[in-house]
Amino acid sequence: MKDEPCCGCTDESRRGFLTKLCLGLGGAIGAIITLPAISYIFAPLTRKRTEIWRDVGAIGDFISGTTKLVSFENASSLPWAGITAKSASWVRRDDTGALSAFSVNCTHLGCPVRWEQGSSLFMCPCHGGVYYSDGKVAAGPPPKPLPSYQVRENNGRVEVLTAPVPITTTTSVEL
Repeated sequence: MKDEPCCGCTDESRRGFLTKLCLGLGGAIGAIITLPAISYIFAPLTRKRTEIWRDVGAIGDFISGTTKLVSFENASSLPWAGITAKSASWVRRDDTGALSAFSVNCTHLGCPVRWEQGSSLFMCPCHGGVYYSDGKVAAGPPPKPLPSYQVRENNGRVEVLTAPVPITTTTSVEL
């Protein structure tokens, strides 16, 4: 008897078993590490878009021909977000009574825009962006119009459809 192990197996079968074991454990560890990364990358494609109608005031608070700054809780806020869960919008009621709501953030670099009643323009103080009252770019570096929110009148209250990122199409409600 040559150097045979006491259990009757050969070095070749033991080496094959250990090779398969190492490959299996390595594959399992690789899957455990890469699965969260892959699910993180593809989660936005499968996640349902959170949209919530938020009450921003009574219809009487919005006078024809004026634009008013309103604040509301963001649709994607988390319980521990605190003040960062708040968002804002410019709600405009034109002379015909139609309501429209625009994001407060400039499309150039996200700076907050302000409403200038005298000139009927939205102005960005950071880089000179200017928008018309319908949200379209009037001057400056902004590449796109102001993002807008859907707005509706519900039981005498004005509501804005909030979403994590505002929709860029302009929608208004005729009253």
